[in-house]
Amino acid sequence: MDIVCLDLEGVLVPEIWIAFAEASGIPELKRTTRDEPDYDKLMTWRLSVLKEHGLGLKEIQETIAKIDPIPGAKEFLDELRTMTQVIIISDTFTQFAGPLMQKLGWPTIFCNSLEVADDGRITGYKMRISDSKYATVKALQSIGYETIASGDSYNDLGMIKASKAGFLFKSPASIREDHPELAAYEEYPELLAAIKKELA
Repeated sequence: MDIVCLDLEGVLVPEIWIAFAEASGIPELKRTTRDEPDYDKLMTWRLSVLKEHGLGLKEIQETIAKIDPIPGAKEFLDELRTMTQVIIISDTFTQFAGPLMQKLGWPTIFCNSLEVADDGRITGYKMRISDSKYATVKALQSIGYETIASGDSYNDLGMIKASKAGFLFKSPASIREDHPELAAYEEYPELLAAIKKELA
């Protein structure tokens, strides 16, 4: 039995933090897992920037409400889900993901959660499990699934390499150059064809 594991941001929807950086006028918040492989370091830094500017969950959610999936993403996902089970494995948070899952037709997502104070300040975050993408793929394999994975960032490499087939999708040149052994695609029909071949 096969199951496809997809990253969310950069693969199906635009990067939330980049959109928020533009909306808030704080360009340094454009830094993502494409730039910083250490997720804890990245999130700790992000929370310190939010605190410094007096911004909280409400402001980020207002930006997320205006984000639409990448053109073609929902159609890709809809077609893929007619072929096999799909799970989105993301380092985003439940408080961010809801509106985006609605626009994508409510696929299954495994992600993390934020710790939010009564006044809306984000005080911390709780990771579902350490190294969640890799750990989730290994757990799925332990219950009899073969995984096919795709993502765009450093934090996707573990699940991509641990799967029977894995692909980079819309990755920056730096990651593609660092990992020439991984097939890299830019368009949904290409990725769908590559996955379909593995499902055959």
